[in-house]
Amino acid sequence: MHLLRRTFLSQTALGMGSIALSTLLDRDAPAHAAGTPLAGTPVGPHFPPRVKRVIFLYMSGGPSQFETFDHKPKLNELDGQPMPASYTQGQPIAQLQGQQLKVLGAQFPFAKHGQSGQEIATILPWTSQLADDLAIIRSMHTDQINHDPAHTVMNTGTSISGRPSMGAWITYGLGSESSNLPGFVVLTSEGGRNPQPISSRQWGAGFLPGRVQGVQFQQQGEAVHYAQNPPGLTMAQQRRALDTLRRLNAEQLQRSPNPELETRIDQYELAFRMQTGIPELLDLAQEPRHVLESYGLDDDPLRASSFARNCLLARRLAERGVRFIQLYHRGWDHHGDLVKYMHTTCGLTDRPTYALIQDLKQRGLFEDTLIIWGGEFGRTPMFQGKGAEAGRDHHMRSFSMWLAGGGVKGGITYGATDDLGYHAVENPVHVHDLHATMLHLLGLDHNRLTVRAQGLDFRLTGVEPARVVHEILA
Repeated sequence: MHLLRRTFLSQTALGMGSIALSTLLDRDAPAHAAGTPLAGTPVGPHFPPRVKRVIFLYMSGGPSQFETFDHKPKLNELDGQPMPASYTQGQPIAQLQGQQLKVLGAQFPFAKHGQSGQEIATILPWTSQLADDLAIIRSMHTDQINHDPAHTVMNTGTSISGRPSMGAWITYGLGSESSNLPGFVVLTSEGGRNPQPISSRQWGAGFLPGRVQGVQFQQQGEAVHYAQNPPGLTMAQQRRALDTLRRLNAEQLQRSPNPELETRIDQYELAFRMQTGIPELLDLAQEPRHVLESYGLDDDPLRASSFARNCLLARRLAERGVRFIQLYHRGWDHHGDLVKYMHTTCGLTDRPTYALIQDLKQRGLFEDTLIIWGGEFGRTPMFQGKGAEAGRDHHMRSFSMWLAGGGVKGGITYGATDDLGYHAVENPVHVHDLHATMLHLLGLDHNRLTVRAQGLDFRLTGVEPARVVHEILA
């Protein structure tokens, strides 16, 4: 019977959505609802959550903390002078190995903003208006100094490829509140220097059930590949094929229970519901003109397929119950032409970020949403290149990120780096600590959210001790 079933599936010209029609054609048929945990999955939070969802504004490439959120006057004093060896001796360096290391001063001035007096660079005029909402962490650090492994650490907690991503862990632990959209959605945009590709394994499920992996929405063509039915397939044909598939699946599961087959059926059902959910989500004509204008979608047609549009979609996804929303903006790898490309990347992301947070506030979503801004690592206090074309190399020992939203104490700066911004010296925060804090706000204990695979108990925060950064929590 197994071979007959395989032959039937291979010869039936069906899209995933046609199989998913089972949910609507027979609501009494036993099936997992979208987001319902499978066997062994934690059901609900471990304790009362502070937020329901996460929006991660991922600045891919590594934004320079010295041109954004870490004010270092000493850099300007020593601009152009040799970098003191006491800072760099024995330290891992990416592309500046074997070169004479010289200090590069901050390329933009800083100013104090809001009642809190948060120091933010002038290249971010819109984010500066959010100063009293932000918990800026200046003492982030990570384990990897090159892009792909550093992305993997930020997304999965380890540099080892193939582990579950943070969005997959969260969706696994809490499920999804959305009935017709995935629980974990990824949106990408680009603009800036060297917009390197991002591997889809950065939002993969690893050894977790496949249903919790991130689903990337494409900018061009169909938003989600293979979710639409092939042309020429009638509803009557769908029904006949669906009835046959249901009988075959029931017989197969009765003889040999298979969690992956159950997961596949869940995904087929979700795919069908996405056929109506995605067009409605993407119909930005529903939005009032003043909302489109606030994101900057009225004055630059290129932004309609970039970060500004994705920020608006993030709000719409949050309204529809999506649990983890990740926006990658590729273009922050500023080894050269730092000033030029900071204008580009900040110009594309600054205003939409402000608009997103204001929009969330106006719709009552800010209080139960955690917003995170940052990249995979930071940049060096030393310059790379020459003259006006200078840039900064990769840096793992310190960088800046910010958090805002439900459960976060706004208007504070946490942690500090040394005088030249090389090392995190006060209240250092590892990526694992960021993950633990994120899970805590969602009502999940990072020590208890574990899965046994390959004979080991895995968790997002790894085996080394990780801590919740309670000091930034309201």
